[in-house]
Amino acid sequence: MSVIAERRRPSDLSRAQARAAYLFVLPTTVLYLTFVIAPVVVTVILAFAYYDPMLGSQWVGLDNFTRFFTDQRSLQILWNTLRFAFFAVTFNVSVGLILALALNRSMPSWLRYFFRLAFFLPVIIAAAFVSIVWSYFYGDDLGVINYYLRLIGLPGVRWLTDARHAMTSIIIMDVWKNTGFFMIIFIAALQGVPKNIIEAAVMDGTPAWRQFFRITLPYISPVVFFCIVYASIGALQVFESIVILTQGGPGDSTRSLSILIVEEGFGSFQIGYAASISVVMTVIILIITAIQQIVSRRWVQQ
Repeated sequence: MSVIAERRRPSDLSRAQARAAYLFVLPTTVLYLTFVIAPVVVTVILAFAYYDPMLGSQWVGLDNFTRFFTDQRSLQILWNTLRFAFFAVTFNVSVGLILALALNRSMPSWLRYFFRLAFFLPVIIAAAFVSIVWSYFYGDDLGVINYYLRLIGLPGVRWLTDARHAMTSIIIMDVWKNTGFFMIIFIAALQGVPKNIIEAAVMDGTPAWRQFFRITLPYISPVVFFCIVYASIGALQVFESIVILTQGGPGDSTRSLSILIVEEGFGSFQIGYAASISVVMTVIILIITAIQQIVSRRWVQQ
């Protein structure tokens, strides 16, 4: 028994290795606690308080949340954010999948790599720079798009200054910039679909659309689910593209929750109210992600 106890007792070497492991993990843990966990905790606390940088804080309970859900302007901005997220996610994922299917077909290698590079290039360009470039495309009088519309005898469109078109214009730019990212992910997923099953389906005379829905889509469904979740989280936090293109206008027609948080927190110094909006946005992201997780259990093939 004493021999077994000696074997179970940690040696000096194992204790030294454990201490070294803790020392390696310590810097990352400290940084994570300082710059992630601590700000989250402070934000949640401030969400239930009225905070003034000069006068200090005062506990107000649920007043900030009540103000948000009873203010028509805040609800309109929430609707803008959800509407943008729905269409941006839908088109980014679907167009990315269509492009991946098109580029996964047999073609010369140089042509395949050219199209992959062309569609992926916007992804690596900074969103701020992309937004500035697209603002020149969307200009009312000197915009590139309106120039060619007038050239063929069509009237110009107020892409960014008309509430009917502003959100659509931002979604188009977002899809142009981000769809290449999902295209590359889907191309990688399509490489994993067993070719022998596809060949057997072709020999049996299975139509292409049925091959996609019965074979390809079930195999890549986990990747589709990942892309939907990833795109949803990013779209719900949209900020810089809207700020540069429309500043949230006309009126509040394109203003998002992220912009409202910055305006209330750093413009009006309503720190507590801005924190409560941040909490609401985080809860919305968690709810949408949870719903997607539940739905995925029915159609994602494990």
